[in-house]
Amino acid sequence: MRIHRVLVGVFLLLWVVPVWAQGVWPKEERVPGGIAILSIPQRGDAPPWVSFQGQRVFVAQRQGQWFAWVGLPLDLSPGAYAAQWQTREGEVPLPFDVAPKDYPAQHLDVDFRYVSLSAEDQARVQRELPELRGAMDAFRPVHRPLPALVQPVEGRFSSPFGFRRVFNGQPRNPHTGLDIAAPQGTPILAALPGRVTALNDYFFNGKTLVIDHGMGLTSLYCHLSEFAELAVGSEVSAGQLIGRVGSTGRSTGPHLHWTMSLNGARVNPELFLP
Repeated sequence: MRIHRVLVGVFLLLWVVPVWAQGVWPKEERVPGGIAILSIPQRGDAPPWVSFQGQRVFVAQRQGQWFAWVGLPLDLSPGAYAAQWQTREGEVPLPFDVAPKDYPAQHLDVDFRYVSLSAEDQARVQRELPELRGAMDAFRPVHRPLPALVQPVEGRFSSPFGFRRVFNGQPRNPHTGLDIAAPQGTPILAALPGRVTALNDYFFNGKTLVIDHGMGLTSLYCHLSEFAELAVGSEVSAGQLIGRVGSTGRSTGPHLHWTMSLNGARVNPELFLP
């Protein structure tokens, strides 16, 4: 009788939570900084080729149906758009609309050095940008089912995604990640499995690590106090220790700045959380 009850319980769990729901699947929000999830009328196991604004797009399968996860840049104007599905007969548009979204402003006081850069610091930033953008925006044609996403660190969401940043009274670029406040030294975990494509100490971001999850999906972790024993090229699993919370770079206190990127667009990490 006990075995029968256990088997029934397992069956009900699998029925209530289908297999596809056990992996990562973002919520859709068709706004700048959001994600448009588009159905692709293609069957079979071969991943479709879809692009948006010249960047190849992440595709995933659910119950035998293919979908494109289109990352929408924060500076994208509201309006009508289309991703392009490549077929043997040519390109097929996958149309969708982007609605407006007004992100609030956030005023912060930071070290003056990080607002009015010296010539030396400006030159350093220009050297670092190609490395970071290359790690975040490259498309690695590795397609594999992904497990459920692991929130990298537990803590208070101290600065949401998309806020229009004002440092010491001077407007700057919008916030392209989610800040999670946590005590110095708190463990930071990899959100998803992938390959480390950047690991360095950068001017603005401090000690930073980038993980490429394949097919244009990447994650970035900034302001670390220290790294785990990893190097560029290391393979990591979801939930693996990658570093510890710190306040390096342009930071007002210990926290993790966590960014998710799709097809070169920084998108709201909260869309990936359960």
